[in-house]
Amino acid sequence: MTTLAVLPTCWLRDLSILSYISAGGVIASVLVVLCLFWAGLVDNIGSHNSGTTLNLATLPVAIGLYGYCYSGHAVFPNIYSSMAKPNQFPAVLLACFGICTLLYAGVAVMGYTMFGEEAKSQFTLNMGNDLVVSKIAIWTTVVNPATYALTMSPVAMSLEELIPSNHMKSHIYAILIRTGLVISTLFVALTIPFFGLVLSLVGSLLTMLVTLILPCLCFLCILRRKVTRLQVALCVIIIMVGVVSAVIGSFKAISEIIENLRRDKSP
Repeated sequence: MTTLAVLPTCWLRDLSILSYISAGGVIASVLVVLCLFWAGLVDNIGSHNSGTTLNLATLPVAIGLYGYCYSGHAVFPNIYSSMAKPNQFPAVLLACFGICTLLYAGVAVMGYTMFGEEAKSQFTLNMGNDLVVSKIAIWTTVVNPATYALTMSPVAMSLEELIPSNHMKSHIYAILIRTGLVISTLFVALTIPFFGLVLSLVGSLLTMLVTLILPCLCFLCILRRKVTRLQVALCVIIIMVGVVSAVIGSFKAISEIIENLRRDKSP
């Protein structure tokens, strides 16, 4: 049902229209966070849970999840090109990353305080269904998949550049490409039904490459005659952190996915 609901939004090629859909997802995300805080501070849900301060066994998976939180880089070029005032793009990025970091940190602290190590891959699963705020949070998460179209758009546009220039055929092929991407996402979701581990794998394997490794490599290659030693040292450190995080996080996520798949298949 979610695939059928999201599919029409993925056919849209106008980013100005998609921005309104994305705004709905942002509002929904903020509302879910507010519901979590209300449940913890007012309704006192799960406030007696505790856990270890540092769990090294799950740290690699956590690294991948942290990386996934900042994995929107593929959308940046399209956002920049669609802005009425592109010169404001750096300020927009700074504001977005700052707001997201505050939300992530707040949810992490509140979620750990409320649920401890019993926290599930989606904290809405820990909130139960008996309270009004829990129902609001659960139903609000239904809106978030609508933002999938904006995330998928860069991939679809890259593939659409390979199709013929004929307008009618181009439009038909674009719909087929976008439908295929949505169906492939559904296939992966059904094949590997482990939400947290899949996010960790994507964050480790792909996000570290896009957010840490490639930007530094491109910076050094493009400005190799102008960079200072300090900039080179910082880039090398960032690249090393990205590589180590990608290898460790990917290995741990893949191992746990395989283990869970075997456990599900065993009688």
